[in-house]
Amino acid sequence: MERNLIIILMLLLVGTHQAKAQSDDFGMWYELGAEKKLSNKFSVGAEAEFRTRNNMRTADRFSVGIGAEYKILKQLKASAGYTFLYDNNMEELDLKRDGLTPNKWMPSYWGTRHRFNVSLTGSIDIKRLNLSLRERWQYTYRPEASGKRYDIDNDEWDIKKGKGKNVLRSRFQVSYDFPHWKFDPFANIEMFTAKGGTQKMRYQVGVDYKIKKIHNFALTYRFQDVRKDDDDNEANRHLIGISYTYKFK
Repeated sequence: MERNLIIILMLLLVGTHQAKAQSDDFGMWYELGAEKKLSNKFSVGAEAEFRTRNNMRTADRFSVGIGAEYKILKQLKASAGYTFLYDNNMEELDLKRDGLTPNKWMPSYWGTRHRFNVSLTGSIDIKRLNLSLRERWQYTYRPEASGKRYDIDNDEWDIKKGKGKNVLRSRFQVSYDFPHWKFDPFANIEMFTAKGGTQKMRYQVGVDYKIKKIHNFALTYRFQDVRKDDDDNEANRHLIGISYTYKFK
């Protein structure tokens, strides 16, 4: 029964957005990480990530991050982290009220952001089936950037002001541990909520492959469904992810 449940959920997540594939963007996410368990309850880690967009033709983001995790109870853990983001911001064009006359134009440029997060994750095991719910508060700050936006009326370059953003990320995940098999499938749904309501939904299915509990590889498929324009200026996107994590003894 547990196997059937996760298989059905994975098929539903893929099938829900299959019809959109022709109009949505496609990209790749590459992740590299390391973890170290300092005690039975406390562990630390670091990760680096590279993303592409525009059907893999354009670099989208580089990032590096550090984090720590503390097991409060057997089925409850807390974590916190910081990530430095170096983004390839997309071109923007602001129009006047008539919807035709250009007002301000910003060409694409590389810029930095700082992201902090605090999470609480609860999980339960039903035989080999694991169900988990993670609630994460995320704050991202984009520093002021000078000379990035062009004011067409005044014929001068403006400053793009610094801005902070709070987001609540709620993720429900299902995973299954097959006996005597190193491939473990999982599926999750994540909702991003900010001021004004739901910003986007992210649907993911994937499989983990472990070697001697030290090397962990993962292959994933994600679909990102943007409900409202946000500060990231993201689009609906199909994403293939490849990751590797090394766990120090």
